[in-house]
Amino acid sequence: MAKRDYYEVLGVARDATEADLKKAYRRLAMKYHPDRNPGDAEAEETFKEVKEAFEVLNDRQKRSAYDQFGHAGVDPSGGGFGGGPSGFGDIFDSVFGDIFGAGGRGGTRAYRGADLRYDLEMSLEEAVSGTEVKIRIPTLVECETCDGKGSRSGRAPETCGTCGGVGQVRMQQGFFSVQQTCPRCRGTGKTVSDPCNTCGGSGKARGNKTIAVKVPAGVDSGDRIRLSGEGEPGQNGGPPGDLYVNVVVRAHPIFQRDENDLHCDVPIDFVTAALGGELEVPTLEGRVILKIPPETQSGKMFRLRGKGVRSVRGGGVGDLICRVAVETPVNLSKEQKELLRKFGDTLSGGGDKHNPQATSWLDGVKKFFEDMKFS
Repeated sequence: MAKRDYYEVLGVARDATEADLKKAYRRLAMKYHPDRNPGDAEAEETFKEVKEAFEVLNDRQKRSAYDQFGHAGVDPSGGGFGGGPSGFGDIFDSVFGDIFGAGGRGGTRAYRGADLRYDLEMSLEEAVSGTEVKIRIPTLVECETCDGKGSRSGRAPETCGTCGGVGQVRMQQGFFSVQQTCPRCRGTGKTVSDPCNTCGGSGKARGNKTIAVKVPAGVDSGDRIRLSGEGEPGQNGGPPGDLYVNVVVRAHPIFQRDENDLHCDVPIDFVTAALGGELEVPTLEGRVILKIPPETQSGKMFRLRGKGVRSVRGGGVGDLICRVAVETPVNLSKEQKELLRKFGDTLSGGGDKHNPQATSWLDGVKKFFEDMKFS
């Protein structure tokens, strides 16, 4: 009898993901498993068919060969790809292990340590030029009370009497033999008869450690530095986690950063704005002279090339963009006020000659009200 299409057997689309395949296999395997259908030959054949389809489609190379050549591409007797089917226990554990905790065949389970996060605040100058800082982070360290042994007397841990030292126990649930972490030793395979009062027998206690962090030049808020292996220690010989240092650049009193460019506001008096002149403005590398042309208006931008920031990701150096703001004088004396009035009188009647923006704006307002009359 011709074999059914493997995708049809599992009831999935041809672009099904690995998760889709596992979900379909779990559902069908539990439905047609021989232990759930004793004496039902048809259910047993269906189960074998489901298992065979999953074995092929869950293997990338076999699936590729099947998609190209069909059953002939994965039939070992026909010279196709792949060998004979694996045992039921292997494939069943690989699919159902994440549900029932069957993480291996014997031996205590190793756990990777937790990752840690640290928010590192720094100045704009430090972020632009790079620096090295020492940070102090809370983490699990060797218990000082028991020197990491876990017991008050210093006695070595004993083999767990519940799991026999393997760190896992088996429980029967229907036709499944479910493997779980031992509740007594919590997967370590060892127990402490007189646990330390500080660490509770784990040998680890909350503490702090100091780490030197090299911050590369050009980092910005939101950038993250990963320090491999500097997280919390693993359990039962598992690897430690990582430490992620998140950069937070404090607000600067003068500059605002926009990617590789720096922005700053530069106040100027109206005499300099009208007649022109030179101003001394700051950069992160020192002071430079900014030339102000005559008749400069408030809000005008001046770009100083190469006075910005070089990103940590490379590329060219950004610019410093100065935005001038014409400042109205305050606290004028009586004499100064009189001089300004006389100066204003010399401007009156000049129309757009002296105040082109104001004249243009007034013309726009006049037209706006005239249009309203006829609308």
